Amino acid sequence: MLSFRILGPLEVMNDHRSCAPTAPRTLATLALLLLRANHVVPLETIIKELWNDQPPRSGATTAQTYIYQLRRLIDEETGGDAKQVLVTRAPGYLLSVDPQQVDLFQFQRLTAEAQSLLEAGRPDQAGPKLRRALDLWSGPPLANVDAGPVLEGYVAALEEQRMQTLNLRIEADLRLGRHHQMVAELRALIVEHPYNEWYHSLLVFTLARIGRRHDALQAYARTRRVLSEELGLAPSHELRRIQQAVLHDHEIEPPQPIAPSIESRSA
Repeated sequence: MLSFRILGPLEVMNDHRSCAPTAPRTLATLALLLLRANHVVPLETIIKELWNDQPPRSGATTAQTYIYQLRRLIDEETGGDAKQVLVTRAPGYLLSVDPQQVDLFQFQRLTAEAQSLLEAGRPDQAGPKLRRALDLWSGPPLANVDAGPVLEGYVAALEEQRMQTLNLRIEADLRLGRHHQMVAELRALIVEHPYNEWYHSLLVFTLARIGRRHDALQAYARTRRVLSEELGLAPSHELRRIQQAVLHDHEIEPPQPIAPSIESRSA
């Protein structure tokens, strides 16, 4: 049975052998069908993805050629009836797959299960599921696909899903009191996402919780400087609350889960 990887370079695996198409537009067509697996993708959507608003006169025929190439690949790799897998269904095509064949659907299932466990107050069980979900990622989604206007939107949405899952995993660790282990990861995340205010708040909080009040105040000062010099913003109420608690040696409540980023406040 074929398996499909989206959470990184797009790959088609037959056992342990890669058999993904190499032609760029065939690969992009497959990506679109996989992202909408078990749902009809209109031919018009495929054409828009491949040529944006300037399709050739033969656009529909050429897109159908890419469908034929994908069916031939499925036939060659499975020896089955490709028309039962890549189905013609008005107004376009449907790729019929088991959710276990696609890493994206496994990722979404694990995340949903873990979120339910977190909501039930079971972070010790949620954390491993969230780690398994994040381990399915091998890089930026569809990294080897030349994304057009449709796929670009899907890629952005996938990146958001990964961030949400990462934030849930951080929340699980926070509830379990793993503050020492979180410091290095939070510093790295701040380098990658310098305007994500929740990560800054968490770093100040965790440093204070492990007895590094001086480092916590330095982290706050750096954040305030970045906000002021680069965005013309003051620290959020949440950041100021934590800083004041550190200054006065008060009990610090953790930052609210999944707080909005600075980007959303400056938009």
